[in-house]
Amino acid sequence: MEEIKQDIKQPQKASETKTDEVVVELKDIKKAFGSKVVLKKVSLTLKRGENLVILGRSGQGKSVAIKGIVGMLTPDEGSLKVFGDEVANMDEKQLKTLRTKVGFLFQSGALYDSMSVRENLEFPLTRVLKIHDQQDLDKRVEEVLSSVGLKDAIDKMPSDLSGGMRKRVGLARTLILKPEIMLYDEPTTGLDPITSREISELILEMQKKYKTSSIIITHDMECAKITSDRLIVLNDGEFVAEGTYQELEKSDKEFIRSFFK
Repeated sequence: MEEIKQDIKQPQKASETKTDEVVVELKDIKKAFGSKVVLKKVSLTLKRGENLVILGRSGQGKSVAIKGIVGMLTPDEGSLKVFGDEVANMDEKQLKTLRTKVGFLFQSGALYDSMSVRENLEFPLTRVLKIHDQQDLDKRVEEVLSSVGLKDAIDKMPSDLSGGMRKRVGLARTLILKPEIMLYDEPTTGLDPITSREISELILEMQKKYKTSSIIITHDMECAKITSDRLIVLNDGEFVAEGTYQELEKSDKEFIRSFFK
């Protein structure tokens, strides 16, 4: 299989924050569920300030890889470090601290349907940061809603929101804790092309505003083109290619090019 590891300088979409500091490192990660091996000796790094997009067909272990970053799954073999610390060796207190630094945006946005937008955003502030001063809560909620362009939706219920608005609120709720790393699992799934582009551009805006490092799993090639500094491709649970969007688009391997058609 092809492995593209070129030293060409990557296009820096957030050049003011991108550094050579590695904030996430997977080394020879293997993960199986019963007899099905979903990750086979996968290695990758995420640098501070970088947007890394992971491409691969369904069932290739992409979501498994990022769930391991926050300790939701434990690899069978290999090393998975975040900020230099081995996640598998962390106790519950350390994992709790890690999860305040790593934001995870699920496909659904994962809002609480019984809570208003305001209450959804206040929830992590009161539960995780133990903030109970209403003025402080209001300020933080209004600020992050303004960032995603939904300040006027503060008192609406999730059922009153469109799919794109729910994604924005989900992103706002994740960003309200000001994580250093963002993990996006299919952020544009189920959205129309115009809304998908808006969410992709918003991911880029939030990277710059909050100076996050991000891993983005997507099948949406426009999302990949807009958001990525670098892409990696998984096939049959293995790392097969790495490069910029432009580099991989011109690959001499049909499997790699198939993503860009």
